[in-house]
Amino acid sequence: METISIGQFDLIYNAFSFTFAAMMAATLFFWFGRSQVSDAYKTAMTVTGLVTFIAAYHYLRISESWVGAYTVMNGTVTGSGVSFNDASGVSFNDAYRYVDWFLTVPLLLVELILVMGLSRQETSSKAIRLGFLAALMVGLGYPGEIADAASGRWMWGGLAMLPFLWIVYELFVGLNRSVAQQPASARGLVKAAIWVTVLSWSFYPVVFFAGAVGLEGAAALTVVQVGYTIADLVAKAAFGVLIFMIAVRKSEADMGRGSKA
Repeated sequence: METISIGQFDLIYNAFSFTFAAMMAATLFFWFGRSQVSDAYKTAMTVTGLVTFIAAYHYLRISESWVGAYTVMNGTVTGSGVSFNDASGVSFNDAYRYVDWFLTVPLLLVELILVMGLSRQETSSKAIRLGFLAALMVGLGYPGEIADAASGRWMWGGLAMLPFLWIVYELFVGLNRSVAQQPASARGLVKAAIWVTVLSWSFYPVVFFAGAVGLEGAAALTVVQVGYTIADLVAKAAFGVLIFMIAVRKSEADMGRGSKA
């Protein structure tokens, strides 16, 4: 049984609550923002809002599961985030997070591909390939997340890094020519979106391996839950703002070319 302090319990719960609100606000912003971009980028904005909507739903379920798995009484927290709580008979279901990632991580790459305005064939091939690699990365990571031994965490985490490194190669090398063809006003934002994707996704393995390098108990639980939550905010909401800005800049560039014609 994990021994968690009231401060750690509140920190994690507040992180979940804040992220739910931020993801819902981002969803409304992205979907209402469709009216500010040209038709070519409306699908990208729809997918961007869908990502944050799915994340908001799962953070609601995660926060409900978190509250249900613990009993707080007289400033004392009893229960366990990894096994059944004797008081409530409910366990904290961290699988919600992986279900969310399995849906949203491939879509994050799809929204980037969509906003770049590539040819239909190139958009389809890159979206399918990158989406598959992202789903494979998440699928390989889950057995390590629930592994009892550090060796299992290292093994599955190492396997999950293989599709991640392939994705990094595709983003920096496979999309290099396409990035160079973006309008000058949006090119820097596209590069920033790629960097935000890679850097924010790189934070997940850091959190993932926290439990395999000696961090245990309530400290490990707090680092993992808060760390993943911060990474999700950057990788989905902040990344989505970049996608919106790219769509706006490219829409303005398209209108400028149209007026000159």
